[in-house]
Amino acid sequence: MAEYRNPKPTVDCIIELSGERIVLIRRANPPVGWALPGGFVDEGEPLEAAAVREALEETGLKVKLTEQFFTYSDPKRDPRLHTLSTVYIGTAEGEPAGADDAAEARAFPVSALPKDLCFDHGTILSDYLAYKQTGQRRKL
Repeated sequence: MAEYRNPKPTVDCIIELSGERIVLIRRANPPVGWALPGGFVDEGEPLEAAAVREALEETGLKVKLTEQFFTYSDPKRDPRLHTLSTVYIGTAEGEPAGADDAAEARAFPVSALPKDLCFDHGTILSDYLAYKQTGQRRKL
């Protein structure tokens, strides 16, 4: 029987907080650095549930998803293996606290987001900021 090597489904969540702030986590595991909260989808788990679960596990925030933003699938987006990430936008109240595999969680003003982000999260946030300004989604 042939062995199939399919991409792994993941989710990421752009969590909006009051004061035009976005939540990022500092990853405890390689690749280390700042990233959007997110992770792998468990078998039998809907994408939306995975996004809410991962956000809660990594930030302690109960996120209300507002929309599905875009799916990112570049085979090079994750240096560990080929992943597909469906990105959600959501809101939450309170302040984040790093937990699970997040060494730290912090809310950054959109005007002061870190420049060096893990994976393709810099591209995702650039697309998100353009979307917020223009209402136009990323074009294929």
